[in-house]
Amino acid sequence: MPAVLIRHKVGDYAAWAPVYGEDAVTRRANGARDDRLFRSADDPNEVLLLIEWDDLERARLFADSDDLRESMNRAGVTDQPDIWFLEDVGRPAG
Repeated sequence: MPAVLIRHKVGDYAAWAPVYGEDAVTRRANGARDDRLFRSADDPNEVLLLIEWDDLERARLFADSDDLRESMNRAGVTDQPDIWFLEDVGRPAG
């Protein structure tokens, strides 16, 4: 299943997290399936999101959408996010 990895900084994690949670409906409507949330151990306002999508093209469209930009502004994202589009190739042998 394709996935998107997003890294960005937020002004205040406690303010950002509820906005991210509220936007789950919009993400799911655009093809998001499951997500994992990580914070940097060195900087609690650096957030990493790993989101599985039903289709890589839908993920690309969402990443470029006004919905996402508006949500990030509302949530207090303070930098330009780094976004990687990933294809699952399975688990390594061994």
